[in-house]
Amino acid sequence: MALCSQASRFATPGVNIGLFCSTPGVQLGRAVNRKLAMDMLLTGEPITAEAALKGGLVSRVYETAEELESETDRIAKLIASKSSPVIKLGIKNFDSQMRKPLMDAAEQSSEVMVRNLGLEDGREGLSAFLDKRHPTWQQDK
Repeated sequence: MALCSQASRFATPGVNIGLFCSTPGVQLGRAVNRKLAMDMLLTGEPITAEAALKGGLVSRVYETAEELESETDRIAKLIASKSSPVIKLGIKNFDSQMRKPLMDAAEQSSEVMVRNLGLEDGREGLSAFLDKRHPTWQQDK
């Protein structure tokens, strides 16, 4: 997840001073498509927030810095209101499965889903859904 304001700009400017951004290129090439990564790496020109959104470098763009700050706080609180063990399990699995071939990733994620159902919060979430109530997570007790 990456958030920015309309005024944000993103660049790999090393080429402008005789240094190819090889190290930033490792992550950039995995975050955006090859064409956008090479454009940024070869020209050193900044891209706009909208280009970053279209290219997958950011997930949300807000009109102003103030809106960005308020939405960042809102999203942080929203994520913090979820089950901490479930979020940790999900992030760990997501990061790990992204480095694997599709079938291996699917198998791993299926196993993690079963483990998730075995967590106290996994069971609480399902019960709350069936009972049509808000769940009470472990950290809320």
